[in-house]
Amino acid sequence: MTVIAGPTTEHSTICRFCNVGCPLTVTIAAGKVVKASGNRRSPAYYGFCCSRGQALPEQLYDPGRLLHSLRRDGEGRHGRIASGDAMREISDKVAAIIAEHGPRSVALYIGTYSACYPLYPELAVAWAVAAGTSMIFTPMTIDQPGKDIANALAGTWEAGPQGFNDADTWLIVGGNPLVSIGVSMPAQNPARRLTEAVAAGLKLIVIDPRRTQTAARAAVHLQPRPGHDAAILAAMIHVIMAEGLYDAQFLSDHAEGLDGLRSAVARWTPEAASVRAGIPAQQILTAARTFAGAKRGLAVGATGANMSGRSSLTEYLLSLLNILCGRFVREGESVDNPGVLLSRATPRAQPVAPRSARGLGETFLARGLTQSASGMPTAALAEEILGGRIKALISMGGNPAVAWPDQKLSVRALSALDLLVQFDVRMTPTAQLAHYVLAPKISVEVPTASWSYEKIEAYGSIYAMAEPFGMYAPRLLDPPPGADLIEEWELMFEMAQRQGLALTCFRPQSTSATHRAARDPVAIDMSRKPTSEELLNLFTYGSRISLDEVKAHADGALFPERIVALAADPGCTARFQLADPSMMAELGEVADETKSDDAGFPLRLVCRRAGHLNNSGGLGLPSLARKGGHTNPAFMAPDDMAALGLVADDEIRLTSRHGEIGAIVQPDPTLRGGVVSMSHAFGMLPEQPEDVRGRGTNTSLLTSVADDYDLFTGMPRMSAVPIRVRRCD
Repeated sequence: MTVIAGPTTEHSTICRFCNVGCPLTVTIAAGKVVKASGNRRSPAYYGFCCSRGQALPEQLYDPGRLLHSLRRDGEGRHGRIASGDAMREISDKVAAIIAEHGPRSVALYIGTYSACYPLYPELAVAWAVAAGTSMIFTPMTIDQPGKDIANALAGTWEAGPQGFNDADTWLIVGGNPLVSIGVSMPAQNPARRLTEAVAAGLKLIVIDPRRTQTAARAAVHLQPRPGHDAAILAAMIHVIMAEGLYDAQFLSDHAEGLDGLRSAVARWTPEAASVRAGIPAQQILTAARTFAGAKRGLAVGATGANMSGRSSLTEYLLSLLNILCGRFVREGESVDNPGVLLSRATPRAQPVAPRSARGLGETFLARGLTQSASGMPTAALAEEILGGRIKALISMGGNPAVAWPDQKLSVRALSALDLLVQFDVRMTPTAQLAHYVLAPKISVEVPTASWSYEKIEAYGSIYAMAEPFGMYAPRLLDPPPGADLIEEWELMFEMAQRQGLALTCFRPQSTSATHRAARDPVAIDMSRKPTSEELLNLFTYGSRISLDEVKAHADGALFPERIVALAADPGCTARFQLADPSMMAELGEVADETKSDDAGFPLRLVCRRAGHLNNSGGLGLPSLARKGGHTNPAFMAPDDMAALGLVADDEIRLTSRHGEIGAIVQPDPTLRGGVVSMSHAFGMLPEQPEDVRGRGTNTSLLTSVADDYDLFTGMPRMSAVPIRVRRCD
């Protein structure tokens, strides 16, 4: 296409900085984007756009942006290579590795940013299936894997859970959606939605050791010692059962195991949990009565709850709170999102039976881990590489060298690969290790549609879309002059063509949202390379609203339709499981725990979101650095700082049982005492000199993949990590 030049023009598009997909208005002058802001004509987001979306011009024209693919030579130096040559060489190397070591020796890592560019995951999984490898890894198993485990062990509901729009209570554990945006409540302008909901009477309950922006709006805020969410939730269940606050008829009709659960939580009185978590027992009573006394609303967990240990148990107990109170769409009630570019919702008011949560086909070298309901255990991938079972890794949308736990082990593994391919926009730590770095087109250089954000529900997040919003965003500009960029999916198509593979894309049901009409698999025509537009049309074929209809609304539109839950199938025998044996046993283990010897590590390091970044994405963009800095401060309660003789901007050392890092300390009066709070995915490679003021440090150096790991997913403790702090001399 010809780039737009001359007069200044405005265009509607979709932000692709994170997986929320806010509608943007971009201003183009002389063929370049010069401004980006929230689209005030959007009927669902109401002009919302965070600072990351506003930084789009800097992202596109960042001096550090990679505009050509790179190949590493034998001395570790990266030099330019034409993208077509790079794809051919990669394809041939992958084919040779498969021929020598088998398909399982090639793995894919599909990172967080892949949600912004949905064509790649579809073709990547299709290639993996065709090639015969099941080694597909995602951040799901090192972020919030307990959701899928809980869904498997407890069962789900075909009509889906109740939504936020008509809720009168909402419980969030370990999440701050006003900053992270999404997952634990709707992502479409969450601040406005929460403000309006609270004004209308919603009683928000937050469990978080920090008084976050979200917790500040809560009717009830429990501020516990980190790592004790399971104890608090078990005590809430104890209260609900002891006081008869549960929905007895719903449980009689649809659940089993009530007596087993009652026995398992008998020890978890509010007083017992109070001692463990360091909060007043009355707060637990109030939280339980507030949640159970409401008519509608959900209990949901987020990253903080999952990273703090016992992810599966925590999410299972959250599921039990929802089941006990019957928080699901009932017969005759309408579903929140009937689907726009997804297929039509086909809800029935009935359970989906529990299923196996682990041992689903693949077994790994480390810790007896297997493929689970949450996918392949990413925390076991480094040892799988070092054990010689994985020789090649293709990474897109992530930065494994700083995002995976146990950074030294992870980097050692990435360095040992025969072939590491990294899609990246900058020379990130992972790109520095890669044999090939493929430079992708980004944002307005490619078309997209809100389909990519709707389909997140298939991967465990059911709250992204509060309303049936649909939007298409065309390609607006060509890449910068002289650039040689590709779309990520092109590599997978090139590999399939050269290897003689036929690509078929499958469209799975969500394991947590409403049931939808089945759609046939999508076969890709391998005789010629498709366009991105053709792939978008292909993948949205059979949607409730056609892509052509969505395209007719430049700013996006709401496509409402009242679809109600049908009566249960008379032959349905599925029931929720309230007392899964493995979960009840783990709850017993928690109750039997004695206080560990923390004398040498009196503080707890917890994770937090850097609101101006998307994990490691955005580092180096000036406007974002001005907003939130480019380092990774260690936030502490002022009293804790005073006790250690610290003042703001002091350089400190944080030590755990597994490592030590430096940081710059800053006061945060919203933190509970005894807690240090830092962000994830900062820093450089372990062998590079530490730069605490310039780049920050990586908290994964303080973790071990073998420390307090989840038996289902292998996720180690990555938050609530025992540490000690000292000032640097």
